[in-house]
Amino acid sequence: MPITPVPAVALTPVARFPKGYFLENLVVRADGSVLITTVIQQELWLVPGTAPATPVLVHRFDFPVTGIVEAGPDVFLVSVTAGYTTHESHLVRIDLNGWTPGEAIAPEVVLTFDDRVRALNGSCLLGPRVLAVADCFAGLIWRVDLDEGARRATARVWLAHDTMADDPDGEVAPPRQPGVNGVRYSARTGYLYYTSTAQKVFMRVPVDPATLDPAGGPEFVAAIDNADDFCLDEEAGFAYVTRHRANTLDRVPLTPRRGSEVRHLAGDPFDELLIGPSSAAWGRDPGRVMYVTTDGGTTAPPDGIVREATLLRVELNPRPGRS
Repeated sequence: MPITPVPAVALTPVARFPKGYFLENLVVRADGSVLITTVIQQELWLVPGTAPATPVLVHRFDFPVTGIVEAGPDVFLVSVTAGYTTHESHLVRIDLNGWTPGEAIAPEVVLTFDDRVRALNGSCLLGPRVLAVADCFAGLIWRVDLDEGARRATARVWLAHDTMADDPDGEVAPPRQPGVNGVRYSARTGYLYYTSTAQKVFMRVPVDPATLDPAGGPEFVAAIDNADDFCLDEEAGFAYVTRHRANTLDRVPLTPRRGSEVRHLAGDPFDELLIGPSSAAWGRDPGRVMYVTTDGGTTAPPDGIVREATLLRVELNPRPGRS
């Protein structure tokens, strides 16, 4: 089977944040604006949909914020986690219907996780009222069931597996490398996909379409190191994976036994715009335009220099020829 040609990639800065910021996860709203969580600063930001844009602070939390999911029209669920210090972790509801940037918001805690939690990370919807939430230091994925309106929730372990584990004895410089990190569900393929940073793998789990529980064990898809989060192109059959400490955006096939087709899309050769990429989400043109968050090297500056954290617009343009 011929390898799909690698698209031409254009990176455009949309918004910049100060040096030392760690932009973590993001979601694109219906109006084209982007919500971004920050880990170190423990904040939620809004970036207007026009570039260049000036970020607007939405809220400051008591703990680091990681995953963010749109549970309903302009209703978002944010993972707030103390990490492996006290393990205190919550799911917080934020309703932006009728909200004007600059106004104060009133976050609602809809779930406090039990003492098995270690550090919440990426999250995604499995169904209209069902979330999957990665717990990167417990080595598992939580299932969260929501009531109508996403005001109350219950949680149970969806799946735990060795490939989700972190590596506390790893030789990578601090901070400690997470295990299961990004999670994305594809109803079209019937699989939940996840990255495990410490285990250096991209995996998939079959999902029962009726119960939304696992329909089998995890399956190895490809080896990839430094993997953080990703977005899915179900039609093309690829994931676009941010390699946080490696400073690249990679294309990974969604089916096993095609690991040799993993390709760098951006960042090789080194590109100062793409330092510390952490997450990716499609804009209003899925398959063509995505947004990527970076930390500017806050975690691991490639040349010892920390730069501004950035929200990037990434445009993929098909081109003829071989990859």
